[in-house]
Amino acid sequence: MAILETVKVSFTYPDQLLPALNQVSFSVEPGEFIVICGPSGSGKSTLLRMVKQEIAPYGERSGEIFYNGKKLTEYEPVKIAKEIGMVFQDPENQIVMDRVFEELIFGLENIGMPTETMRTKLAEMVHFFGINHLLDKKIHLLSGGQKQIVNLASVLLMEPRILLLDEPTAQLDPVAAKDFLHMVKQMNDEFGITVLIVEHRLEEVFPLADRVFVFDHGSLKISGPPKDVIAKVWQEQYRPLFPYLPSTALLYLEHADNLQIADIPLTVKEGRKWASQLKTHQSDTSFKKQENYNEKQNPILQVKNIYFQYEKTGKKILQSLSLTINEGEWLTIVGANGTGKSTLLKVMAGLESPQRGKLIYNGKKYSKPISTDIAYLPQNPKLLFIQDTVRGELIETAQQFHLENYEEKINCLVELLGIQSILDRHPYDVSGGEMQKSALACVLLPQPKILLLDEPTKGLDPEMKVALGKWLKSMQSRGLTIVMVTHDIEFAARFSDRSAMMFQGEITVTTSTKDFFKGNAFYTTVVNRMTRDGNIPEVVTVEEAEEKWGSQKIKN
Repeated sequence: MAILETVKVSFTYPDQLLPALNQVSFSVEPGEFIVICGPSGSGKSTLLRMVKQEIAPYGERSGEIFYNGKKLTEYEPVKIAKEIGMVFQDPENQIVMDRVFEELIFGLENIGMPTETMRTKLAEMVHFFGINHLLDKKIHLLSGGQKQIVNLASVLLMEPRILLLDEPTAQLDPVAAKDFLHMVKQMNDEFGITVLIVEHRLEEVFPLADRVFVFDHGSLKISGPPKDVIAKVWQEQYRPLFPYLPSTALLYLEHADNLQIADIPLTVKEGRKWASQLKTHQSDTSFKKQENYNEKQNPILQVKNIYFQYEKTGKKILQSLSLTINEGEWLTIVGANGTGKSTLLKVMAGLESPQRGKLIYNGKKYSKPISTDIAYLPQNPKLLFIQDTVRGELIETAQQFHLENYEEKINCLVELLGIQSILDRHPYDVSGGEMQKSALACVLLPQPKILLLDEPTKGLDPEMKVALGKWLKSMQSRGLTIVMVTHDIEFAARFSDRSAMMFQGEITVTTSTKDFFKGNAFYTTVVNRMTRDGNIPEVVTVEEAEEKWGSQKIKN
């Protein structure tokens, strides 16, 4: 018997004409690992929230959801809260207590578990996750990865039978993301927990999946084993969903002679095996080495010997950090959670004052925000919203900066970012990707000269990421300087000019993006790991493969 089943489930948010979910039917067997993917706003997060009854959205709904053959609404709320657990995209939205120990036992206390039983379960879980050293720590001092592990442990302590995850790795660095997903898969394998995960990092989750559900415009378009789904998307009728496949599969589909479902690579290992069999017709002029990024010699912003700490007795977040940003470039900063990347952006934006060192913009020192010239998009876009609608937020921003003819500028950004349908909705009631796009529209309205972006692709689907990257590139060609902090290696590799690594509050290396990502073990793309050290030219992205291999016919 299916552990979870939906029968013609539809849902429409208040004051909306189009449904967020439209006649969705599927069943999930106990112990399955289900990956849910598709465009932003296609109903993925709404579906998870409807299954997790305590946070079900308000609106018009029809159809039924069954848990173990019984309607979800017929169960006692406490039972469902215990047996269906959920981990959110933003760890801050789930944490309620000040210390790790208190957070872990919060749910157990609320269901009235005896103290001795609670201590036994806590000891087991803490040892399993290896977080003994975190128990007495204040949660606000943890890195994003540590917070998400604490959230997962808190949910698993309730011993759920179904685990729902809504883009849980969106704010994690590549290493922390792999660790987190490994933990989830281990719980699935060893304890039989049924997993439904919404995720845009498809390279990491497709190899773990038993089945994949592809959503579009509120409907379940395709479902099946990962390789079967990839083969179906390759068919003409589903080709618009092509961008929503992992890059391993994209590379194969673009360059393999004959599609064989069994040969579609999901992992780097499978991809390298396929790539090792490829042969190219290489001529003297083929595959010229890409020229290194030529650093512009016109610094627009300089960070010189910066030291920063949040508390006098706390650890130094930034120490002896120096960095030069050149006019018109796109610089990406990567590094592990907790290394100070977001803090550096806040210092550059003038929102935090360093204890030592200086900031120089266009040859002049500054210490406060330069609102018209330096724009900052925070990691949590909710911080920007104070109005009841997205439209109201855009108008308020335009009036705050005394912009003339702002209606035309607003319409241009709205059309470009594809947020026409959410203009009259509350910013908190839209999907994560739609919220991110709304916030981006607000910070771009004043037409700044420098744009500081903290995880700008968080919550965006692959197609929107490409659209955003191309648009930022067009703005860069008009003189916009971009500094981006991100864990999205694929996006950074495709669009940025120069990349830097942060480690323990310092910049350790800065070089051209193509050189930066070649040779790294974790801070590189899946495509690069597939093609390095082979008999074909090494590439970093699928697009670079098209440039270097496109005119050559590659055969198995």
